[in-house]
Amino acid sequence: MTAGTTAGTTAGTVGATAGQDGAAAFDALLAGVIATAGRFGHREHVHLTWLAVRRFGMPGALDLLDEGIRRTATRAGAPEKYHRTLTRAWTELIAHHAAGTGEDDFDAFADRHPDLLDKHLPERFYSPAALAAPEARAGWLEPDLAPFPWRAG
Repeated sequence: MTAGTTAGTTAGTVGATAGQDGAAAFDALLAGVIATAGRFGHREHVHLTWLAVRRFGMPGALDLLDEGIRRTATRAGAPEKYHRTLTRAWTELIAHHAAGTGEDDFDAFADRHPDLLDKHLPERFYSPAALAAPEARAGWLEPDLAPFPWRAG
């Protein structure tokens, strides 16, 4: 898999990523992103999320990423680094921008949506206090500064 291709674009169901199959799917996507980048910074997080959204749809990607990131942080001895609200917020943000684009090249997608490469993007929607709350780490917390654009109205 190259930096500009996806592992597949067939949307799955929420349950399609559960359990061992989900762990294998997450590990395969993660390995593909790392292989093309050599490191795992913010851009690679966005790439991984984009691949998951393209392959499994937003709900399935959220399940996959939620379990995979939590498992990876625990294996690394840093389970406290997992943040449920940020995982969901980023998944929703990337899914919103990917919806209907048919974009098959991550670099083109990233060029078209440079705001997604700003790791501080969630701070447009969440205050520091909200993101620091234990509830935000453990579960979903709605934005407290501004609603996501697709929910406004």
